[in-house]
Amino acid sequence: MKKVIMGTEAAALAGVLARVQVVAAYPITPQTVIVEQLSDYIGRGELDAEFLSVESEHSAMAACVGASATGSRALTATSSQGLALMHEMLHHAAGGRLPIVMFNANRALSPPWNLYCDHTDSLSQRDTGWVQYYCADAQDVLDATLIAYKTAEQVMLPVMLNLDGFYLTHTSEIVDVPDLSDVDAFLPPYRPAEMVDPDRPSTYGAVCGADLYTPLKFRRQRDMLGVTEVWSEVSTEFAARFGREHPPVEAYLSADAQVVIIAIGTAAGAARMAADTLRAEGMAVGSLRLSLMRPFPTATVLKALSTAKHIVVLDRDISFGTEGIVAQEVKACLYGNSSAAVHGLVTGIGGVDVTAEKLAEAVRILTDSTGTPRLLGQSFWAEAPL
Repeated sequence: MKKVIMGTEAAALAGVLARVQVVAAYPITPQTVIVEQLSDYIGRGELDAEFLSVESEHSAMAACVGASATGSRALTATSSQGLALMHEMLHHAAGGRLPIVMFNANRALSPPWNLYCDHTDSLSQRDTGWVQYYCADAQDVLDATLIAYKTAEQVMLPVMLNLDGFYLTHTSEIVDVPDLSDVDAFLPPYRPAEMVDPDRPSTYGAVCGADLYTPLKFRRQRDMLGVTEVWSEVSTEFAARFGREHPPVEAYLSADAQVVIIAIGTAAGAARMAADTLRAEGMAVGSLRLSLMRPFPTATVLKALSTAKHIVVLDRDISFGTEGIVAQEVKACLYGNSSAAVHGLVTGIGGVDVTAEKLAEAVRILTDSTGTPRLLGQSFWAEAPL
């Protein structure tokens, strides 16, 4: 069945297909449609789940922690300041090894107030222990949700699915909706090996001495690093059943590329179009979409960048005092493994459009050996000429 729906509607529908059992809801633009739609599905009897209207995003994640710890498949959604308010509970969810899935509608942090797309909200939470996946379109939102639950419940770690605010959350697209019976065959019910159960009293999250604390962190890091492989396997299984694959990294024209544009989220489409434009001009340009940012898919990225001499990294975010966060991640990946020049490009923050024309011009400027672009810190700001 095909539907014309927005990214937020695809997210809610994915929750129905995944048969989530607990939805914790606190509205914030531009994610509100997700929890509104889930409320409607539950009210109409199309989803058998508990809908918890809570008083804050902190409470929303706390409710998901409790639900997941007792063996329920839990879901919530947030954005921007709401995600920031959740920060403490994000650590609880990951440290508790709870396979919660959360949608984050990427939106700029205030002040000043801004409702539009910016990745700083989610990237600033990259060290909380959550798997982070950045969706490219509405189909990706629906499919990645099902892949996320199956992956999360294997590795016992939470997953944050990120949707570009308004560009993806409120844009309608044709989405192929799989049959519920087929989804059931792909994603069986959640049956954790351990859970909070009054009939089997146990202690969870108690005070831990140094002798046990480090081994527990070691195991979490080991399992997080293994997520890339598990996600790839689950994505391949999904593709075999539904005909669509959603790998950790998507390369485009990169096999012989001397210049590669790297992007996350919806801007990956503009990066591909920019590569086409520059190829037509005779430049060997390709693009790379990073779907997973945590864990960072180092081996796959290195392979995709093996021929690159220049790498232009698009950041819809900024780590104040240094540079774009994605650029930092790419540089860390390449350190000691490549001599390619990495160029940070800050563009699109606060909802500014990222166009193929803008990216192509930035590539021309940054790879021009006859001139040096004016930088702020280590990044070239497309919308802020100095």
